Amino acid sequence: MTGPIGLYLHIPFCRQRCDFCAFYLELHRDAAVEPFLRALKTEIRLQAEQEGITGRAFQSVYFGGGTPTALRASQLTDILAAVRRAMRLTPACEITVEAHPGTVTRSDLAALAEAGVNRISFGAESMQDDELLRIGRPALAQETVAAVRSAREAGFTSVNLDLMYGLPGQSVESWNRTLSECLALAPDHLSCYALTVEAGTRLAHDIRHGRRQAPDESLQIEMDQTAQALLSGAGYHRYEISNYARTGFACRHNLLYWTNGDYLGLGPSAQSFVRGARFGNIANLSAYQAALAGNRPPIQERTVLTEKEQVRDAVIFGLRLGRGIPTRLLREHAINYGCTTKLADLRARQLIEEDGDHSRLSARGRLHADSVAEELY
Repeated sequence: MTGPIGLYLHIPFCRQRCDFCAFYLELHRDAAVEPFLRALKTEIRLQAEQEGITGRAFQSVYFGGGTPTALRASQLTDILAAVRRAMRLTPACEITVEAHPGTVTRSDLAALAEAGVNRISFGAESMQDDELLRIGRPALAQETVAAVRSAREAGFTSVNLDLMYGLPGQSVESWNRTLSECLALAPDHLSCYALTVEAGTRLAHDIRHGRRQAPDESLQIEMDQTAQALLSGAGYHRYEISNYARTGFACRHNLLYWTNGDYLGLGPSAQSFVRGARFGNIANLSAYQAALAGNRPPIQERTVLTEKEQVRDAVIFGLRLGRGIPTRLLREHAINYGCTTKLADLRARQLIEEDGDHSRLSARGRLHADSVAEELY
Protein backbone atom coordinates (compact mmCIF):
# COMPACT_ATOMS: atom_id res chain seq x y z
CA MET A 1 0.00 0.00 0.00
CA THR A 2 1.39 3.38 -1.01
CA GLY A 3 -1.33 5.77 0.20
CA PRO A 4 -0.65 8.58 2.66
CA ILE A 5 0.31 7.67 6.21
CA GLY A 6 1.01 9.73 9.32
CA LEU A 7 2.88 9.07 12.55
CA TYR A 8 1.55 10.02 15.98
CA LEU A 9 3.87 10.03 19.02
CA HIS A 10 2.17 10.13 22.43
CA ILE A 11 4.29 11.87 25.05
CA PRO A 12 2.49 10.92 28.28
CA PHE A 13 3.93 13.56 30.63
CA CYS A 14 2.34 16.73 32.01
CA ARG A 15 3.39 19.11 34.77
CA GLN A 16 -0.11 18.75 36.22
CA ARG A 17 -3.55 17.53 35.12
CA CYS A 18 -6.09 20.18 34.11
CA ASP A 19 -9.56 19.84 35.61
CA PHE A 20 -11.20 18.85 32.29
CA CYS A 21 -8.54 16.42 31.04
CA ALA A 22 -9.30 12.71 30.61
CA PHE A 23 -6.32 11.79 28.40
CA TYR A 24 -3.82 9.19 29.55
CA LEU A 25 -0.90 10.97 31.19
CA GLU A 26 1.68 10.73 33.96
CA LEU A 27 2.92 13.62 36.06
CA HIS A 28 6.38 14.58 34.84
CA ARG A 29 9.34 13.26 36.78
CA ASP A 30 12.88 13.53 35.41
CA ALA A 31 13.65 9.96 36.50
CA ALA A 32 10.74 8.62 34.41
CA VAL A 33 11.74 10.24 31.14
CA GLU A 34 14.83 8.27 30.11
CA PRO A 35 13.18 4.82 30.50
CA PHE A 36 10.27 6.11 28.40
CA LEU A 37 12.59 7.43 25.70
CA ARG A 38 14.40 4.09 25.49
CA ALA A 39 11.10 2.26 25.14
CA LEU A 40 9.79 4.68 22.51
CA LYS A 41 12.94 4.34 20.40
CA THR A 42 12.58 0.57 20.56
CA GLU A 43 8.96 0.85 19.44
CA ILE A 44 9.95 3.13 16.57
CA ARG A 45 12.48 0.55 15.39
CA LEU A 46 10.10 -2.41 15.77
CA GLN A 47 7.17 -0.75 14.01
CA ALA A 48 9.33 0.52 11.17
CA GLU A 49 9.97 -3.12 10.25
CA GLN A 50 6.31 -4.17 10.27
CA GLU A 51 4.36 -5.12 7.13
CA GLY A 52 2.28 -2.17 6.03
CA ILE A 53 4.81 0.27 7.48
CA THR A 54 8.21 -0.58 6.04
CA GLY A 55 9.11 1.37 2.93
CA ARG A 56 6.25 3.84 3.17
CA ALA A 57 6.86 7.58 3.26
CA PHE A 58 5.21 9.41 6.15
CA GLN A 59 3.50 12.67 5.20
CA SER A 60 3.12 13.85 8.80
CA VAL A 61 4.63 13.41 12.25
CA TYR A 62 2.62 14.63 15.23
CA PHE A 63 3.89 14.89 18.82
CA GLY A 64 0.84 14.90 21.14
CA GLY A 65 0.11 14.09 24.74
CA GLY A 66 0.12 14.83 27.57
CA THR A 67 2.35 17.81 27.00
CA PRO A 68 5.25 17.01 24.66
CA THR A 69 7.10 20.14 25.80
CA ALA A 70 7.19 18.77 29.33
CA LEU A 71 10.29 17.13 27.81
CA ARG A 72 13.35 19.17 26.98
CA ALA A 73 13.65 20.35 23.39
CA SER A 74 16.79 18.20 23.03
CA GLN A 75 14.78 15.11 24.04
CA LEU A 76 12.07 15.86 21.46
CA THR A 77 14.62 16.41 18.70
CA ASP A 78 16.33 13.16 19.73
CA ILE A 79 13.01 11.32 19.21
CA LEU A 80 12.60 12.96 15.81
CA ALA A 81 16.13 11.90 14.87
CA ALA A 82 15.26 8.30 15.81
CA VAL A 83 12.17 8.52 13.59
CA ARG A 84 14.26 9.77 10.67
CA ARG A 85 16.76 6.93 11.12
CA ALA A 86 14.07 4.24 11.07
CA MET A 87 11.40 5.67 8.77
CA ARG A 88 11.17 7.62 5.53
CA LEU A 89 9.55 11.05 5.64
CA THR A 90 8.28 12.90 2.59
CA PRO A 91 10.29 16.02 1.61
CA ALA A 92 7.36 18.26 2.64
CA CYS A 93 6.48 16.27 5.76
CA GLU A 94 4.31 18.20 8.22
CA ILE A 95 5.95 17.87 11.66
CA THR A 96 3.86 19.17 14.57
CA VAL A 97 4.66 19.56 18.26
CA GLU A 98 1.93 20.37 20.77
CA ALA A 99 3.18 22.83 23.38
CA HIS A 100 2.02 24.44 26.59
CA PRO A 101 2.83 28.14 26.14
CA GLY A 102 4.50 28.30 29.54
CA THR A 103 6.84 25.35 28.92
CA VAL A 104 8.83 26.65 25.94
CA THR A 105 11.49 29.33 25.65
CA ARG A 106 12.71 31.11 22.54
CA SER A 107 15.77 28.82 22.47
CA ASP A 108 13.54 25.72 22.78
CA LEU A 109 11.49 26.82 19.77
CA ALA A 110 14.61 27.65 17.78
CA ALA A 111 15.99 24.14 18.50
CA LEU A 112 12.74 22.49 17.40
CA ALA A 113 12.61 24.54 14.19
CA GLU A 114 16.26 23.77 13.40
CA ALA A 115 15.52 20.03 13.81
CA GLY A 116 12.76 20.27 11.18
CA VAL A 117 9.63 20.81 13.24
CA ASN A 118 7.57 23.12 11.04
CA ARG A 119 4.22 23.34 12.84
CA ILE A 120 3.66 24.31 16.48
CA SER A 121 0.34 23.94 18.31
CA PHE A 122 -0.08 25.97 21.49
CA GLY A 123 -2.70 24.96 24.06
CA ALA A 124 -3.99 28.44 24.83
CA GLU A 125 -7.53 27.33 25.87
CA SER A 126 -8.53 30.92 26.74
CA MET A 127 -7.02 34.41 26.66
CA GLN A 128 -8.74 35.35 29.95
CA ASP A 129 -6.68 34.59 33.04
CA ASP A 130 -9.68 34.14 35.32
CA GLU A 131 -11.11 31.46 33.01
CA LEU A 132 -7.79 29.60 32.94
CA LEU A 133 -7.71 29.64 36.74
CA ARG A 134 -11.21 28.17 36.96
CA ILE A 135 -10.23 25.09 34.91
CA GLY A 136 -7.00 24.45 36.80
CA ARG A 137 -4.91 25.54 33.86
CA PRO A 138 -1.38 26.58 34.89
CA ALA A 139 -1.03 29.38 32.36
CA LEU A 140 -1.47 33.07 31.73
CA ALA A 141 -2.74 34.62 28.52
CA GLN A 142 0.45 36.66 28.24
CA GLU A 143 2.41 33.41 27.99
CA THR A 144 0.51 32.55 24.81
CA VAL A 145 1.27 35.97 23.33
CA ALA A 146 4.97 35.58 24.13
CA ALA A 147 5.09 31.99 22.84
CA VAL A 148 3.52 32.87 19.48
CA ARG A 149 5.93 35.77 18.98
CA SER A 150 8.88 33.55 19.88
CA ALA A 151 7.68 30.86 17.47
CA ARG A 152 7.56 33.37 14.62
CA GLU A 153 11.03 34.62 15.51
CA ALA A 154 12.26 31.01 15.49
CA GLY A 155 10.99 30.63 11.92
CA PHE A 156 7.72 28.74 12.36
CA THR A 157 5.42 29.44 9.43
CA SER A 158 2.53 27.34 10.75
CA VAL A 159 1.14 28.16 14.19
CA ASN A 160 -2.04 26.75 15.73
CA LEU A 161 -3.89 27.87 18.85
CA ASP A 162 -6.17 25.46 20.73
CA LEU A 163 -9.17 27.10 22.41
CA MET A 164 -12.12 25.88 24.47
CA TYR A 165 -15.59 27.37 24.84
CA GLY A 166 -18.30 26.75 27.40
CA LEU A 167 -15.79 27.08 30.23
CA PRO A 168 -17.06 27.73 33.77
CA GLY A 169 -17.93 31.42 34.10
CA GLN A 170 -17.28 32.11 30.41
CA SER A 171 -19.65 34.43 28.56
CA VAL A 172 -20.20 35.10 24.87
CA GLU A 173 -18.52 38.46 25.43
CA SER A 174 -15.40 36.96 27.01
CA TRP A 175 -15.27 34.29 24.29
CA ASN A 176 -15.42 37.04 21.69
CA ARG A 177 -12.52 38.79 23.43
CA THR A 178 -10.49 35.57 23.42
CA LEU A 179 -11.07 35.09 19.69
CA SER A 180 -10.21 38.71 18.93
CA GLU A 181 -7.01 38.57 20.98
CA CYS A 182 -6.02 35.35 19.21
CA LEU A 183 -6.68 36.88 15.80
CA ALA A 184 -4.38 39.76 16.74
CA LEU A 185 -1.59 37.15 16.91
CA ALA A 186 -2.33 36.09 13.28
CA PRO A 187 -2.25 32.29 13.81
CA ASP A 188 -2.47 30.12 10.70
CA HIS A 189 -4.89 27.66 12.31
CA LEU A 190 -7.33 27.71 15.23
CA SER A 191 -8.97 24.75 16.94
CA CYS A 192 -12.11 25.64 18.91
CA TYR A 193 -13.39 22.81 21.10
CA ALA A 194 -16.63 22.78 23.05
CA LEU A 195 -15.93 21.85 26.66
CA THR A 196 -17.22 18.36 27.37
CA VAL A 197 -17.44 16.81 30.81
CA GLU A 198 -15.49 13.55 30.85
CA ALA A 199 -16.10 10.93 33.50
CA GLY A 200 -13.40 10.71 36.14
CA THR A 201 -12.17 14.28 35.77
CA ARG A 202 -12.07 16.86 38.54
CA LEU A 203 -14.57 18.93 36.56
CA ALA A 204 -17.06 16.05 36.49
CA HIS A 205 -16.58 15.53 40.23
CA ASP A 206 -17.20 19.20 40.99
CA ILE A 207 -20.32 19.33 38.79
CA ARG A 208 -21.70 16.20 40.45
CA HIS A 209 -21.25 17.81 43.89
CA GLY A 210 -22.71 21.16 42.85
CA ARG A 211 -19.46 23.09 43.05
CA ARG A 212 -19.50 24.00 39.35
CA GLN A 213 -22.17 24.20 36.69
CA ALA A 214 -22.29 21.91 33.67
CA PRO A 215 -21.76 23.57 30.27
CA ASP A 216 -24.89 25.27 28.93
CA GLU A 217 -25.71 23.77 25.52
CA SER A 218 -27.57 26.80 24.18
CA LEU A 219 -24.70 29.07 25.26
CA GLN A 220 -22.16 26.78 23.59
CA ILE A 221 -24.18 26.87 20.35
CA GLU A 222 -24.12 30.67 20.48
CA MET A 223 -20.37 30.60 21.09
CA ASP A 224 -19.92 28.19 18.19
CA GLN A 225 -21.83 30.55 15.91
CA THR A 226 -19.79 33.49 17.21
CA ALA A 227 -16.57 31.70 16.29
CA GLN A 228 -17.92 30.75 12.86
CA ALA A 229 -18.88 34.36 12.06
CA LEU A 230 -15.73 36.01 13.44
CA LEU A 231 -13.19 33.55 12.05
CA SER A 232 -14.82 33.19 8.65
CA GLY A 233 -14.88 36.97 8.38
CA ALA A 234 -11.15 37.00 9.17
CA GLY A 235 -10.34 34.60 6.32
CA TYR A 236 -10.31 31.25 8.14
CA HIS A 237 -12.06 28.29 6.53
CA ARG A 238 -13.93 25.85 8.79
CA TYR A 239 -12.85 22.51 7.36
CA GLU A 240 -13.85 20.31 10.33
CA ILE A 241 -16.28 20.79 13.21
CA SER A 242 -13.61 22.19 15.55
CA ASN A 243 -10.95 23.42 13.13
CA TYR A 244 -10.38 26.61 11.17
CA ALA A 245 -7.45 27.36 8.89
CA ARG A 246 -6.14 29.92 6.49
CA THR A 247 -5.82 28.61 2.94
CA GLY A 248 -3.11 25.95 2.78
CA PHE A 249 -2.83 25.49 6.55
CA ALA A 250 -5.33 22.69 7.31
CA CYS A 251 -3.67 20.11 9.56
CA ARG A 252 -2.64 17.31 7.20
CA HIS A 253 -2.10 14.86 10.04
CA ASN A 254 -5.55 15.25 11.58
CA LEU A 255 -7.20 15.05 8.15
CA LEU A 256 -5.96 11.46 7.99
CA TYR A 257 -8.20 10.63 10.98
CA TRP A 258 -11.30 12.16 9.40
CA THR A 259 -10.79 10.75 5.90
CA ASN A 260 -9.94 7.14 6.85
CA GLY A 261 -6.25 7.56 6.03
CA ASP A 262 -3.57 5.41 7.60
CA TYR A 263 -1.83 6.51 10.77
CA LEU A 264 0.57 4.77 13.13
CA GLY A 265 0.43 5.66 16.82
CA LEU A 266 3.39 5.09 19.13
CA GLY A 267 3.64 5.61 22.87
CA PRO A 268 1.37 4.45 25.73
CA SER A 269 -2.36 4.64 24.83
CA ALA A 270 -1.65 5.63 21.19
CA GLN A 271 -4.11 4.34 18.56
CA SER A 272 -3.39 3.23 14.99
CA PHE A 273 -5.24 2.49 11.76
CA VAL A 274 -3.10 0.76 9.14
CA ARG A 275 -4.24 -1.24 6.11
CA GLY A 276 -7.77 -1.71 7.44
CA ALA A 277 -6.69 -2.74 10.95
CA ARG A 278 -7.28 -0.73 14.12
CA PHE A 279 -4.96 -1.38 17.07
CA GLY A 280 -4.06 0.40 20.26
CA ASN A 281 -1.23 0.45 22.76
CA ILE A 282 -1.69 -0.29 26.42
CA ALA A 283 -2.48 2.85 28.46
CA ASN A 284 0.04 2.15 31.21
CA LEU A 285 3.60 3.46 31.13
CA SER A 286 5.13 0.64 33.18
CA ALA A 287 3.45 -2.10 31.12
CA TYR A 288 4.37 -0.26 27.91
CA GLN A 289 8.03 -0.15 28.91
CA ALA A 290 8.05 -3.79 30.10
CA ALA A 291 6.72 -5.03 26.74
CA LEU A 292 9.33 -3.12 24.77
CA ALA A 293 12.12 -4.21 27.11
CA GLY A 294 11.31 -7.68 25.79
CA ASN A 295 11.18 -6.43 22.18
CA ARG A 296 7.41 -6.95 22.07
CA PRO A 297 5.00 -4.39 20.59
CA PRO A 298 2.84 -3.02 23.44
CA ILE A 299 -0.40 -3.56 21.53
CA GLN A 300 -3.41 -4.27 23.73
CA GLU A 301 -6.08 -4.87 21.10
CA ARG A 302 -6.31 -5.30 17.34
CA THR A 303 -9.34 -5.44 15.03
CA VAL A 304 -9.37 -5.95 11.28
CA LEU A 305 -12.27 -4.02 9.76
CA THR A 306 -14.33 -5.42 6.91
CA GLU A 307 -14.90 -3.28 3.84
CA LYS A 308 -18.42 -2.56 5.11
CA GLU A 309 -17.02 -1.42 8.48
CA GLN A 310 -14.50 0.84 6.78
CA VAL A 311 -17.30 2.50 4.82
CA ARG A 312 -19.20 2.93 8.11
CA ASP A 313 -16.23 4.72 9.67
CA ALA A 314 -15.81 6.88 6.56
CA VAL A 315 -19.42 8.00 7.02
CA ILE A 316 -19.12 8.72 10.74
CA PHE A 317 -15.82 10.60 10.49
CA GLY A 318 -16.81 12.32 7.25
CA LEU A 319 -19.83 13.93 8.91
CA ARG A 320 -17.32 15.96 10.98
CA LEU A 321 -15.90 17.64 7.89
CA GLY A 322 -17.13 21.05 6.80
CA ARG A 323 -18.08 19.64 3.41
CA GLY A 324 -19.75 16.61 5.02
CA ILE A 325 -20.40 13.49 2.96
CA PRO A 326 -22.72 12.66 0.03
CA THR A 327 -26.24 12.15 1.40
CA ARG A 328 -26.49 9.09 -0.83
CA LEU A 329 -23.61 7.46 1.09
CA LEU A 330 -25.25 8.26 4.44
CA ARG A 331 -28.53 6.66 3.33
CA GLU A 332 -26.73 3.55 2.07
CA HIS A 333 -24.96 3.24 5.41
CA ALA A 334 -28.26 3.56 7.31
CA ILE A 335 -29.78 0.77 5.21
CA ASN A 336 -26.73 -1.50 5.58
CA TYR A 337 -26.69 -1.11 9.37
CA GLY A 338 -30.43 -1.03 9.95
CA CYS A 339 -30.40 2.45 11.45
CA THR A 340 -32.71 4.33 9.07
CA THR A 341 -35.06 5.11 11.96
CA LYS A 342 -32.17 6.47 14.04
CA LEU A 343 -31.02 8.57 11.09
CA ALA A 344 -34.52 10.02 10.70
CA ASP A 345 -34.55 10.79 14.42
CA LEU A 346 -31.14 12.53 14.20
CA ARG A 347 -32.51 14.68 11.40
CA ALA A 348 -35.71 15.41 13.34
CA ARG A 349 -33.63 16.49 16.34
CA GLN A 350 -31.64 18.74 13.98
CA LEU A 351 -28.33 17.03 14.73
CA ILE A 352 -27.66 16.26 11.06
CA GLU A 353 -28.46 18.72 8.28
CA GLU A 354 -28.47 18.57 4.49
CA ASP A 355 -26.68 21.10 2.31
CA GLY A 356 -27.46 20.36 -1.33
CA ASP A 357 -26.52 16.74 -1.99
CA HIS A 358 -24.29 16.53 1.11
CA SER A 359 -25.03 15.91 4.79
CA ARG A 360 -23.09 17.09 7.82
CA LEU A 361 -23.42 17.75 11.53
CA SER A 362 -25.52 20.78 12.45
CA ALA A 363 -24.48 23.39 15.03
CA ARG A 364 -26.21 21.31 17.73
CA GLY A 365 -24.85 18.10 16.25
CA ARG A 366 -21.30 19.40 16.54
CA LEU A 367 -21.76 19.51 20.31
CA HIS A 368 -22.94 15.87 20.30
CA ALA A 369 -20.64 14.40 17.65
CA ASP A 370 -19.72 11.38 19.79
CA SER A 371 -23.33 10.47 20.61
CA VAL A 372 -24.34 10.90 16.94
CA ALA A 373 -21.55 8.51 16.00
CA GLU A 374 -22.76 5.97 18.57
CA GLU A 375 -26.26 6.04 17.11
CA LEU A 376 -24.98 5.43 13.61
CA TYR A 377 -22.42 2.81 14.62
